[in-house]
Amino acid sequence: MPSTDIFKLFFHHDQRLDKLAERTPNKKSDEMESTLEDFMKPDPTYSKFYLTGTDLAQERFGLNMISGYEKVITALEKAFPDKNVFTAKERTDSISKAVSALELGEVFVLSDSESTELDIESLHIDINSNVGHLKEELKEALEDGHIVVYKEQAKDGFDLHIFSKKNVYTDMFYPLQELVPDSFRFFSINGKKFRSERHFYFETWTLDRPPHGFEEVHPESVL
Repeated sequence: MPSTDIFKLFFHHDQRLDKLAERTPNKKSDEMESTLEDFMKPDPTYSKFYLTGTDLAQERFGLNMISGYEKVITALEKAFPDKNVFTAKERTDSISKAVSALELGEVFVLSDSESTELDIESLHIDINSNVGHLKEELKEALEDGHIVVYKEQAKDGFDLHIFSKKNVYTDMFYPLQELVPDSFRFFSINGKKFRSERHFYFETWTLDRPPHGFEEVHPESVL
């Protein structure tokens, strides 16, 4: 077992989808008023997940820096077996091919549909931007039922950042758990407990006593 390989899955559930809407402070007062019907509707939400890894032996940081990286991608394909995979350029055969084809900051989406009219390129970011700059575009994609996956820059490689209107944590958890303990140590991390860059790299200073909300996943762990 590569005991110095660490895989981390940050999750943040129940994010309000309307928070992704563009702010319009100049709306008329009657447009701002909520009807009783609107009030009684549950707020639509989305979830986000950040997948990253650390090779402690070589002090390299990024999902693709761990020896089990390819197995993580295989686990994601197992988690979403019936989804169609689209990049901005084409529909592709697999998540693995989509990740390989992307530059840092680019996106692929998972969809139930055989085709998509979504402007995927509009979701791409550059090194001076972040996902938060594309709230309207991301909101549209999530409302249409797409799972949006960013290939994001890490210190020494890249990570994957996943957004979904449906909470797909369980879909990913069990295929990833199957990789424990042979491929890496797996930590499932509540994003609400994540406070700082020091927390993000907790494995470099408090691996055996992780912060509250940072749970190590074992083969027998259940949700």
